[in-house]
Amino acid sequence: MAKWAQLAVLFCAALAGAPALGTQLPAEPIRIATSDLPPFSMEGAPQAPGALYELVAELVRRTHLPANIEFVPWQRAVYLSTSQARTAVFPLSRSPERERHYRWLARLYHEHFLFMSLKGSRFDVLHPALGKERRIGVLRGSTTLKTLRESGYKNIVEAASVDESMRFLRRGIVDAIFGDRNIFRASFNGRDDANYLLSEPIHTTTTWLGGTLDFSDADVALFQKAMKDMIEDGSYAQILKKYELAPGP
Repeated sequence: MAKWAQLAVLFCAALAGAPALGTQLPAEPIRIATSDLPPFSMEGAPQAPGALYELVAELVRRTHLPANIEFVPWQRAVYLSTSQARTAVFPLSRSPERERHYRWLARLYHEHFLFMSLKGSRFDVLHPALGKERRIGVLRGSTTLKTLRESGYKNIVEAASVDESMRFLRRGIVDAIFGDRNIFRASFNGRDDANYLLSEPIHTTTTWLGGTLDFSDADVALFQKAMKDMIEDGSYAQILKKYELAPGP
């Protein structure tokens, strides 16, 4: 009998420590991934972590949803946002091939993709269609890879980061790089600006906070209401102004 009494005590203790029926366990924090993409998100700069980083942090604060924002290489950020539960990524270009793989939580900004080369390069930014045989650098994991291939550019070199693509350009590994205008301008700001040449925008799209498919309709509504409120109360424009970005989204 003593043995059964001991088991009964242990069982009751376990029940006492367990949540009551109907009690909801605390939600796991949302995992939000981004990469070092100035001026949108900047690793190691807590006072100025980037315009879209600040927008997303404010969205999270207003939704009252627990979340952690982390920096990882861009290709990994995209991978996490399609393979891990309740994970989001920004700045994510919205495109037809991505449409069915994400819940689109909030529209953050816009992107203007163009070519950048150095003065004296064999790539002519005034006539980019003539440079389809030249070596073009792009960010690994970006939808721009598909855009370039469909446009007939055949010699594409993928870079792990914007900094790496800039190094490829300066060292002559590539003749030009293709990416967002604001990111390029931030990457060479104050560093021989006159040596860099930009083409006219080739492709324009919107950039979003995109989440895995397990985000609920209620989650989406929370994020979109928070963004609407930020636009209406002026905090959205204020954050963009801090980084000298034109109004959006």
